[in-house]
Amino acid sequence: MDKNNPPESFGVFKPVGHVVITLRSAADVQAAEHALSEQGFSANEMVRYTSAEMIVQVDEEIATASPMAAIGQDLNLIKAHRESAEERCQLLVVHAPEDAHVEKVEAVAHRFHAVAAQRYGRFITEELIDTDDGLNQTHESTDTGLDDVARGRQR
Repeated sequence: MDKNNPPESFGVFKPVGHVVITLRSAADVQAAEHALSEQGFSANEMVRYTSAEMIVQVDEEIATASPMAAIGQDLNLIKAHRESAEERCQLLVVHAPEDAHVEKVEAVAHRFHAVAAQRYGRFITEELIDTDDGLNQTHESTDTGLDDVARGRQR
């Protein structure tokens, strides 16, 4: 993956075939990179984003994103990346095209207490880390009214 020309869908970051790990510090990213190297991943299969780099990238994408980006979760995911970056988290994007690769990346994400880890597929993005708040992922569509509930409105 080329950080200077990131993969996009409808103008927002969507690295299909990769896992995006959100870690709390540069030291955690470095340790995770080392652990992944020991698992057989090469340096060119991993791309690091500092918090500042992610904020700039997300702001540029939000400004130019297609309205289609709001249909799925792509726009919400980049906004979540920005929120993590505002908390000084850094992202590590790892090429993981096969289930066996994903399992190794997920184990490293757990080992280094990742804030989040998402496996990007063509049609779905799977969260690999349980959230600290104990909430599970929820199917979202306009029919469920989840956006209304989140905004304090009842269906």
